[in-house]
Amino acid sequence: MLIASKLPSINYVRDQAELAVYERDRVQKKTFTKWINQHLMKVRKHINDLYEDLRDGHNLISLLEVLSGDTLPRERGRMRFHRLQNVQIALDYLKRRQVKLVNIRNDDITDGNPKLTLGLIWTIILHFQISEIHVTGESEDMTAKERLLLWSKQITEGYVGVRCDNFTTSWRDGRLFNAIIHKYRPDMVDMARVSTQTNRSNLEHAFCVAEQLGVARLLDPEDMDVHSPDEKSVITYVSTLYDAFPRVPDGVDGISPNDVDIKWVEYQNMIKYLSQWIKHNVAIMSDRSFPNNPVELKALYEQYLQFKEHEIPLKETEKTKIKNLYKKLEMWIEFGRIQLPQGHHPNDIEKEWGKLIIAMLEREKSLRPEVERLETLQQIANRVQRDCVNGEDKLALARTALQSDAKRLESGIQFINEAEIAGYLLECENILRQQVVDIQILLDGKFPFADQLVQRVSKLRDDLLSLRAECSSVYSKGRTLTTEQTKMMISGITQSLNSGFSQSINASLTPALTPALTPGGLSTSGSTYTSSLTPCLNPSSDPALTPGQQPASVQGYMSSVGSRDPGGLRHLKHMQIQKPLMKSSDPSLTEEEVNMKFVQDLLNWVEEMQVSLFMMYPTFRYSKSVRHSNVPFLF
Repeated sequence: MLIASKLPSINYVRDQAELAVYERDRVQKKTFTKWINQHLMKVRKHINDLYEDLRDGHNLISLLEVLSGDTLPRERGRMRFHRLQNVQIALDYLKRRQVKLVNIRNDDITDGNPKLTLGLIWTIILHFQISEIHVTGESEDMTAKERLLLWSKQITEGYVGVRCDNFTTSWRDGRLFNAIIHKYRPDMVDMARVSTQTNRSNLEHAFCVAEQLGVARLLDPEDMDVHSPDEKSVITYVSTLYDAFPRVPDGVDGISPNDVDIKWVEYQNMIKYLSQWIKHNVAIMSDRSFPNNPVELKALYEQYLQFKEHEIPLKETEKTKIKNLYKKLEMWIEFGRIQLPQGHHPNDIEKEWGKLIIAMLEREKSLRPEVERLETLQQIANRVQRDCVNGEDKLALARTALQSDAKRLESGIQFINEAEIAGYLLECENILRQQVVDIQILLDGKFPFADQLVQRVSKLRDDLLSLRAECSSVYSKGRTLTTEQTKMMISGITQSLNSGFSQSINASLTPALTPALTPGGLSTSGSTYTSSLTPCLNPSSDPALTPGQQPASVQGYMSSVGSRDPGGLRHLKHMQIQKPLMKSSDPSLTEEEVNMKFVQDLLNWVEEMQVSLFMMYPTFRYSKSVRHSNVPFLF
């Protein structure tokens, strides 16, 4: 009786165990079928029943070709022999890849053995999908299952209410699935909501979101919301998540899911600041309003060179950093974790950078000639400054020499600096000629300090004219004729007229002028000054202002008189200018009054003769003050 009473409980346990095995195989069959189909769809194939659709070996060979990328031979017949041969081709290929097959023969698959068929597919999943999983911190003795579990723990670390201890009960509430998805796409999962939902709601949400991210829906909520979910099915699905989500390749410096947001903010800031810097400097480089001041323009050009040689290389480095960071973020952008705004791609920065380089080249093309132009004008301005200093020095030396000669004349001593002064003034005239040309160039080039230089050159010119006038005044006094010299001149002229101008006026005037030009025993150096300086004192005949006009000299005048046609002098002889030959015989005058009247008449005659001579020989000058000073002179 006791034994009989225990039989129902034994049968119940047995039935429960068998039911669990059946449920496990059912879930595995569904999961493995979906897993196979997600790969077969790449070659446009599909299976409905895992046990039946692999029996001929064709789908099995196609699955291995998709997973490996290799091409395998196959039998085209439909007989059992052909089926067995195709399955054997698949088994042999796995053996060549060192996949361990335990008690799986070709006829087991061909006959549709459920257990061995599931075992074969699980072996394929382990080899082609799970065995390739590698995780930071793994050890060499870890199995693929252990590495995948470590990855799941690392990804979900820090999530409240989430714990990953195995591939069965830890996943039944759906929180682990949502936490993994949230780690990669926080915008798609609300973990606060997950913590309050039911298991099936969490599982449904996780599987739907994962499907949107390209992960095949290998599991269903009802398959997971059980006492102990199937481990192999969970491992298969989690490994699919591992393959679908971004990961840093081995040996590559990438960005982990924890650092994506930080790196993305860093990337955006780098793009923003560099883009603003480029646009700002493009505007600067496009500006063509250059200063007209040579110093400021040169400083601007130096600033450009500094920008080109120092700032540009630094920004080139920043641009390279942006490219490198983008490469690390690219997989997260492709995955959808990051939405790349318009204008944030490195290529967009390259386009802006190209605009900056073109603007720089155009600026240098405009700036360099302007710098060279103003440098040339500056050199001309410097030359004008130097010439002004030189001219002022010449005038200072001439003024000092003139003052020395003036003192000599006051003391009745011969002047000695006339030729030296004439040389200084001539040098100053030559300087002014060049300065007129240079000033015009500066004015045409709109040189900023041209007006100041014009004023300085004008002052130099005025000083030159003033000094000329002083020289004329001083040296004309040195040539004043005494009464005795005037009488001698009258005697010479009278002798020439009475003798029929047999000799030239040059020979007649020389004895009278020689003592006049050398008062107090002075030398004839005054004629040199007259030849080079005196004509310059007359503004109407200024050689500095009249190119090509050469100053006339006293020697030139005297020689020209001697070479003129004597007929002119004969004409002068017959002019109706009566020379007073006798004293007045008026009895009412005293002898002294008679003598004074005779001298006055004689002086009037001399003056009229000078006027007549000047009309015939313009270079012969006279003083109208003779009537008042009674002292005729030539200058």
